[in-house]
Amino acid sequence: MPYVSVEDLPQPIQANLPQHAQEIYLSAFNNAWVEYAARGPTQRERTAHRVAWAAVKRKYRKSGDHWILRED
Repeated sequence: MPYVSVEDLPQPIQANLPQHAQEIYLSAFNNAWVEYAARGPTQRERTAHRVAWAAVKRKYRKSGDHWILRED
């Protein structure tokens, strides 16, 4: 189901991603949730999480235990 704010995101995402990355995740997840409405509920949620992670990984990369902004 779509998230209202970053405070509603799953705890591991809140604990590990910087604020901006959480906002990217939230936006991408919610957009994918709408876009893939025709899929079954399980596949719809799984796809939305994959899309959200892909969006985060376009802007951030993991360095050790931290996510850092990619340099263009």
